[in-house]
Amino acid sequence: MIVEDLEPKRSTFKSEVLDGLLKSPKELPCKYFYDERGSQLFDQICELDEYYPTRTELAIMHDRIGDIVNQLGARCMLIEYGSGSSLKTRVLLDHLVDPCAYVPLDISREHLISSVQSLMDEYPEIDILPVCADYTSDYAVPEPEETPARRVVYFPGSTIGNFSPAEARKFLCHIAAVCGTGGGLLIGVDLKKDRQILERAYNDTPGVTAEFNMNLLSRINHELGANFPLDRFFHRAHYNRDEGRIEMHLISRNACSVSMGDRNFDFRAGESIRTECSYKYSMDEFRELASSAGFEVQKVWTDALPLFSIQYLTVV
Repeated sequence: MIVEDLEPKRSTFKSEVLDGLLKSPKELPCKYFYDERGSQLFDQICELDEYYPTRTELAIMHDRIGDIVNQLGARCMLIEYGSGSSLKTRVLLDHLVDPCAYVPLDISREHLISSVQSLMDEYPEIDILPVCADYTSDYAVPEPEETPARRVVYFPGSTIGNFSPAEARKFLCHIAAVCGTGGGLLIGVDLKKDRQILERAYNDTPGVTAEFNMNLLSRINHELGANFPLDRFFHRAHYNRDEGRIEMHLISRNACSVSMGDRNFDFRAGESIRTECSYKYSMDEFRELASSAGFEVQKVWTDALPLFSIQYLTVV
């Protein structure tokens, strides 16, 4: 079913975890949240009352879908980064005019296979070409049976915020190369807003985000043979106003030592591992970032407050 399978190797996972734990302060790559269990938990997060991005983005899509698909045009090839369950993608696929192909790209092989099987059943007329890969790595975009009018990368949610501004610029340059001449990028961009709204979204009352964050340590224990004492760590997220970003951390309740292979890592009481940053942008900040990477913002759609934006960019 998968056209190209470039799921990160365990050796890569291990080396990146070791590199992160050797840093000061310690950190772990957020892309490794998304094993099968992590992907399922993130789907649950997206349904929480506190987590505004998903429902707000979906509401914008439903309200503005006619205008959105007019921007993308007929016979486009849609390439989705971090496709997950493809919930938002279905809104596009239901309305796009004669789409040439859909390429869902995700790091979690099991989740991708499950999602793609459902999509193939629902959209038998669309050429679906799944790719299992880390979308920040090098991979070949599959060639569809028909030549598309343009390539459009779809990057929903607020995932662009997981990159620092410098990393985001580099990544957007990579996307521009994938889109090519005449191509476009449909992207979700989370906006700067009240601190309380942000912190509630990442510290939900049911504790699903905490479980999602802790699952990363469970995965490292299970797959890499580490011995993180899970009961000695807890989740906390806070808004760093100076950096304009939400930070997610796993914090040690007391002093402990963790081993992985022949390496040992000592933790002080209260010491944290940063597992994710989520930068928030003003409209002008993101426009400047996009421009520096070779994109021009063509259209922006937001909710009334506004909390969130969907933006369509074209390669200059």
